Amino acid sequence: MNNTSITSSSAPIYEFYSRCVAYISGAITLMLGNHLQVWSGFYNEAILTAVCIPFLSLILSKQFPEKHEHLRRPLFITIDAIVVGFFISYMHFSIIPSILYIVLVNTSVLVLGSFLYWLICMSSIGFGAYIGISILGYHYDPETPLLLNVAVAIGMSAHLAVTAFFTGKQTKQLEVLHKEIQSKQLEQQNLASKVAKYISPQIWELIFSGKQEVKLETQRKKLVVFFSDIKGFTALSEQIESEALTEILNNYLTEMTNIALKYGGTIDKYIGDSIMVFFGDPKTQGAKKDTLACVAMAIEMRKHMKVLRQNWRSQGVQTPLEIRMGINTGYCTVGNFGTESRMDYTIIGKEVNMASRLESAAEAGEILLSHEAYALIQDKIICREKGTITAKGFTRPVPVYEAVDFRHNLASKSTFLEHELPGFSMYMDTNRINNYDREKISTALENAAKKIKNQNKMQG
Repeated sequence: MNNTSITSSSAPIYEFYSRCVAYISGAITLMLGNHLQVWSGFYNEAILTAVCIPFLSLILSKQFPEKHEHLRRPLFITIDAIVVGFFISYMHFSIIPSILYIVLVNTSVLVLGSFLYWLICMSSIGFGAYIGISILGYHYDPETPLLLNVAVAIGMSAHLAVTAFFTGKQTKQLEVLHKEIQSKQLEQQNLASKVAKYISPQIWELIFSGKQEVKLETQRKKLVVFFSDIKGFTALSEQIESEALTEILNNYLTEMTNIALKYGGTIDKYIGDSIMVFFGDPKTQGAKKDTLACVAMAIEMRKHMKVLRQNWRSQGVQTPLEIRMGINTGYCTVGNFGTESRMDYTIIGKEVNMASRLESAAEAGEILLSHEAYALIQDKIICREKGTITAKGFTRPVPVYEAVDFRHNLASKSTFLEHELPGFSMYMDTNRINNYDREKISTALENAAKKIKNQNKMQG
């Protein structure tokens, strides 16, 4: 049995003990009042009521529907308030006992933390008093013997002490339960973060927020499909050890994935050194903006490959690795494919095949676009016509275009400088150089130029 069930099952027992003390105190008060001949009439019935109510409340509490558990305690406190009102009328509205019993009801209902429940209970006391007057008649005797007042005060104190004791026990149980829930939540968060590594962040977010049903379901959407791979990677795999190759591949996939997520792409899958990304699902900005975001991603990937080549060269990789990419826009089927026990959120359709064919036809460093993608972004991106290609699975030649760069980048002087020769490599992005580093870079370049000139003189 877990802590949740312990807390829920023990609550009626704790309330039963507190209620017993309160009603036994009431029964003793009635017996003492009868002995002192302060109140009389219906004596046996009043005592029997005081003794039976706690047991009846316990039995009914255990039978209370679980789905209405939140109403159980307010309901029984309301019944207690009606009984207290009846006893107040029985005690001829004696001032001190009446006040003490009203305070007793208040301390019980205030724990619920609801003004509405408090108002209902106060009204229930009046209703109980009305029932008492209807049955017993109206009697008013404000003064009561000191002994009777002391008995009521002791009884009330005992009730408050028992209530505080069991409230403390419940609080400790709730603290243990809270720690257990926090531990389970942390465990689930860790598990969720591990699972998230196997699926695209966008899909993970939809599933865990409840917006995406985990069932075999697909729909047709206009998407932008992107494929890329590394030209020369197969040859490299035959030249270096698998551990070094794995490190290079993971480094490449990590950097490219970060760029894809930056532009809002949904990572579909990795196939060796190939990456498949799509835009337009689960979120879309419209076909034009989705296509532009995809092309912008591809351009940044191509530029970032220059940085990666510098890093790989320092690791002893001499093969000049280049990325090639294909982009197509069109209607695809997207959703969960597979079986009820094992699903894959992906896209299918001839437009997906077209993007793959474009990637295969691209040269090193090229970004090839279909006519549909080109038509959507030509106002923002400088493109070159590349003629047509014969694509497997397509009966007619396919017109293709190469994405060069953003028009606003090419309109001004380029900020990128790159040159590679045996024994020499330079890559520079002047926009990313800090002002305080410009003098150092300038000095380093001048020193390098002097050294090359001196060597030329010596050789001459």
